[in-house]
Amino acid sequence: VTGLLLCVARSSIRLMIAAGILLAYWVLLSFIPVPGGLAGDFAQGPTHNWTNWIDFHYLPGLKWDKTHDPEGLLSTLPAIATCILGSGCGEWLKRRDVTPSTKVLGLLAAGVVLTAAGWLWGMQFPVIKKLWTSSYVLVAGGYSCLLLAAFYWAIDIKGWTTWCRPLVWIGMNAITLYLLGHFLKYEHLSKAVFGGPVSESVAPFGPTLVAAGVVAVSVILARFLHSRRIFLRA
Repeated sequence: VTGLLLCVARSSIRLMIAAGILLAYWVLLSFIPVPGGLAGDFAQGPTHNWTNWIDFHYLPGLKWDKTHDPEGLLSTLPAIATCILGSGCGEWLKRRDVTPSTKVLGLLAAGVVLTAAGWLWGMQFPVIKKLWTSSYVLVAGGYSCLLLAAFYWAIDIKGWTTWCRPLVWIGMNAITLYLLGHFLKYEHLSKAVFGGPVSESVAPFGPTLVAAGVVAVSVILARFLHSRRIFLRA
């Protein structure tokens, strides 16, 4: 949807569409109850909110959370708004009439505004990733803008590139690594090395150690593919 909007609509129109989606989603989940439920119920389950209710009744096949899915039918709509924010950042960075320092300041300003607005909205419409709430869209978009500003400043402006090579390796084969994870089970590999007595001995940091092992496995695989110039594309 976002790709089509990029082809046919100006950035201002796309932002208006994103705002409309987020407001409509907020009204639906906050003020219109599901059959037999209560308005403004954000608990997980098909009897609590429209996002889970629609998945339960109309989403075929395997559902990640048994009766509903964190990436289901209705939650795709606010995800479109997320994509619109991302495409807007990309257009901002590509502008030739804006200096690099101004681009950084613009991303920082957008990040602060989006993050603050998201958490304020979250006081009534909670920040919940599994429902992809409108407040979550703003908070996640705000954090992303702040990180993008930091990376753009460090890599593109200051030229500090050596440290980020592992990110390049992963980025060049992101889809491949994602799909391999379903077969190789990175977490199982990590637990084989860091799990058991090792993780228990450093509790409560054991899960963090296992997660770091997952990242390490991903980086090793990415480096192997990159060194042999193997790039798989969808």
